[in-house]
Amino acid sequence: MTPADLATTVRTVTLEALDGRDLPDGATPESIVPATVTVERPRNPEHGDYATNVALQVAKKAGMNPRELAQLLVSGLVDNPAIDSAEIAGPGFINLRLGAAATGGIVTNILEQGERFGSSELYSGEKVNLEFVSANPTGPIHLGGTRWAAVGDSLGRVLEFSGAEVTREYYFNDHGGQIDRFARSLVAAAKGEPTPEDGYGGEYIQEIAQEIVDKHPDALAGDADTVQETFRAEGVEKMFEQIKSSLHEFGTDFDVFFHENSLFESGAVERAIQTLKDNGNLYESDGAWWLRSTDFGDDKDRVVIKSDGDAAYIAGDIAYVADKFDRGHTLAIYMLGADHHGYIARLRAAAQALGYDPKAVEVLIGQMVNLVRDGKPVKMSKRAGTVITLDDLVDLIGRDAARYSLVRSSVDSTLDIDLDLWEKQSNDNPVYYVQYGHTRLASIRRKAAEANVSAEGADLALLTHEKEGDLIRTLGEFPAVVKAAAELREPHRIARYAEELASVFHKFYDACQILPKVGENPEPIHSARLALAAASRQVLANALGLLGITAPERM
Repeated sequence: MTPADLATTVRTVTLEALDGRDLPDGATPESIVPATVTVERPRNPEHGDYATNVALQVAKKAGMNPRELAQLLVSGLVDNPAIDSAEIAGPGFINLRLGAAATGGIVTNILEQGERFGSSELYSGEKVNLEFVSANPTGPIHLGGTRWAAVGDSLGRVLEFSGAEVTREYYFNDHGGQIDRFARSLVAAAKGEPTPEDGYGGEYIQEIAQEIVDKHPDALAGDADTVQETFRAEGVEKMFEQIKSSLHEFGTDFDVFFHENSLFESGAVERAIQTLKDNGNLYESDGAWWLRSTDFGDDKDRVVIKSDGDAAYIAGDIAYVADKFDRGHTLAIYMLGADHHGYIARLRAAAQALGYDPKAVEVLIGQMVNLVRDGKPVKMSKRAGTVITLDDLVDLIGRDAARYSLVRSSVDSTLDIDLDLWEKQSNDNPVYYVQYGHTRLASIRRKAAEANVSAEGADLALLTHEKEGDLIRTLGEFPAVVKAAAELREPHRIARYAEELASVFHKFYDACQILPKVGENPEPIHSARLALAAASRQVLANALGLLGITAPERM
């Protein structure tokens, strides 16, 4: 019985206890009992396996004293054969203990579901457009974009594991002033001239410029506009190929690379603007056209068409919002950098002005990432010259450590990555600690096969040791952790859970002899513990898979 199963049982018992009672204000049991009842592990294990506060939540609405209602619930709960005991604590908490057979059922459930354990249909029918990274193709991906590459990919995995259909999308900015500065920088490098004052430096500019000249020996011939366009088109293509290659090596791939320029070339921008004019959400003032974004929660109206007739940057954003929903997506999640906080109200206002549900637009803001070595910041890149890149981070600590270091903390806070810590091959390194747990479990599986010990038909009711119970209850929490990670868009919860699971497993390993010693015959307890180890390996592998981290068999 997992915590989710137990929560369902507690809710059913609560509904039954209230059925037929005279409730205040014409209330019904269904109207006052939460759809999801809270069941969690108490901080002190001596208080029981799980605890619920449902009596405290419901009693006032039912016109009852919390302890009075709790007593009714206890009577109903102990009738369930899976529950060994139910006791009232404090003002109305209920502490619960499960029978060995019920806890063993968690192990059986994991082994039966395998790679699908923890999955759900929470977002079944939801078509999610998940846009992340979307770095301009003017240079290698910096650490901020690398954070989104890890977190965004993991969030996509979590949402899919929770039933959603996810489109991973990269918004390719190939339109605007930054691309022009990039092209001018390439031209200057090809001519052997200094980098323009507002341009881009670094070895990669020299490398790309040389590649263009090698491919087009006459690239510098012709008028300035022709030269600029040659280096712009070729440079953007080469830079973007490097970006895609880096992301792929990092384990992050996209379903769609959406070109911003296509919104202008296809007429999507004009169509979106015309829609806003037609529905009255775009007005003219001082020669410019403005979005009535304050009508939809923004702090000010936004210029969409400037007084010189050129489209403002938000024009593309408006057309892109429409395009996402017109492609059939029911939820659009944007993952943006720390300097894009104003986009939250802006994008929702654009969606609502166009007639879409603003709640279907979510904007996640990620904070900056810093590298630290010997307590000092690391700032210089091998190729980019000014910022540390995705490739730099992977070169320094490896792909798994890079991904894990970026995904294990909430994106709401600035992240400092201590290179000395993440380079260690020891339990101080969180990803090493978790992966070592998996390799130890894989080793147990190999040794069991050599010793002819099988978990088939194991009597899981034998798992009564305190450390066995701790491990089983931790395993049972995985579906709830995945659910919270999906609902809150916080995949770091899975990383922290994986560390907790590894810790609880190691304590179990130290306290309980899993396989018979050399010369001993296998006993039923060995089969039961082997089944528990197999379930632990499966859940740890599932967690690592959702993070995009390898689950090694050997280290």
